[in-house]
Amino acid sequence: MARIKLDMDATRLTFHTDLSVRITDINYGRHLGNDAMLGLLQEARLRFLAQAGFSEEDIGGVGMVMGDAVVQFKAVAFYGDELSVGVGLQDVERRTFDLVYRVVRKGDNAVVALAKTGMVAYDYRQNRLARVPDVFLEKMGVKQA
Repeated sequence: MARIKLDMDATRLTFHTDLSVRITDINYGRHLGNDAMLGLLQEARLRFLAQAGFSEEDIGGVGMVMGDAVVQFKAVAFYGDELSVGVGLQDVERRTFDLVYRVVRKGDNAVVALAKTGMVAYDYRQNRLARVPDVFLEKMGVKQA
């Protein structure tokens, strides 16, 4: 079976936040479930956006929707583990960009997961795709051509 390999530039991880593994994040194997990992990534994404004055519904006049998600698990995490999640922006195109994540267990610095969510700029008022706003790119430190 072919395996996914995420290529991630660690210098892109410009934001870090700490999250705890909650009891509701635990699956039948008694470790962090894959569905819960997506929830933790969403929380990290919301914090990343908020620190720059944005939300998922407003990144400078338009919102964003997730087009795809990839999670590459590297280690298990358990109830009570403290995680540090690095978040960054890469592969910006006219209507899309990727958010990349690195999830590390703080106790031993083990990488728990690498992840990417492909985001699409979306105008909810007109119900159609939109261009990634310049103000968003500027605040996120993306150099434009």
